[in-house]
Amino acid sequence: MPRPKEEFDALYPCDFYAPEELLEPDQMYTVYEIARLLQDLDPDEALEPGTEDVLLDWAIPWVMRNSEDLVVAEPPSEEEPGYYGLKTE
Repeated sequence: MPRPKEEFDALYPCDFYAPEELLEPDQMYTVYEIARLLQDLDPDEALEPGTEDVLLDWAIPWVMRNSEDLVVAEPPSEEEPGYYGLKTE
């Protein structure tokens, strides 16, 4: 259900990192690691499963929106996620 803006203590701009601001050019990241980085967390930080699900809700559209600036690599095994990194020349 929508809520009036005045019910919130503060409103913030909906800014997201550009890929080159978030990712190191010589590294590849899983979508789980990207989700943590988007929240200024360490990529290896342990999270509750529910929290990780919420962060993925932000990370997956970010990856899709920035796909032209990213490369993707196959996962090491079928049980692991793929990896994303900055597209470099």
